[in-house]
Amino acid sequence: MTRKSWDVEFTAHPEEVATLRRVVRLRLAAWGLHELVDTAQLCVSELVSNVVTHVGIGTPGSLAVSMNGTHLRIEVRDPDTRALPTLVAAEVDAEGGRGMALVDALTDRWGVQLREDRKVTWCELATGLTSPAGGLGDPSVTRAEALLDVYATLRPPTCSYERGAGRVGRAVTEESVIDVITDFLRWLRAHGCDVDEVLDRAQSRCEATLPGNGW
Repeated sequence: MTRKSWDVEFTAHPEEVATLRRVVRLRLAAWGLHELVDTAQLCVSELVSNVVTHVGIGTPGSLAVSMNGTHLRIEVRDPDTRALPTLVAAEVDAEGGRGMALVDALTDRWGVQLREDRKVTWCELATGLTSPAGGLGDPSVTRAEALLDVYATLRPPTCSYERGAGRVGRAVTEESVIDVITDFLRWLRAHGCDVDEVLDRAQSRCEATLPGNGW
């Protein structure tokens, strides 16, 4: 499976956190990293919330998700090179100050990189994969996963959260596939194509290429 790096720009605001969590959920589900969904979402929440709280609402930023060897890497970038995330020992009843402590506890490693025009706060999670690609799969499945990756940046998932990484991954991926198919069907109708005929041909081609049918 090809897991291409991906990034999206955002404007620091509390409402953006939920949107970015949903997009990361879809990305990891498409990558087959279902068991990391909850942890990755928490890390994204804390890193983006840090920008909102300590850099300021309205700050332009970006979120990047990629593979670094067999580790999942999450980066949050913002233009303020002065407000650096720090690891503090927050009191149990404190309302704040536990963000980076949580990231430190959940991840294998994290850090901050200062560039000329921006700050990059990153963390990495072990995936358990033996290689970044995690093995080679069906080329058709790989193409579908790449399409879902692109689609995720165009239309965030609309299905609701369900507790449990396996159910989350399956529900999000199925909902995204339905969205993709629906949009293609509407495109076919808009161009005067026979939708039923196209669906029949697609079904026949799929069945013909299944194992045991000469493929």
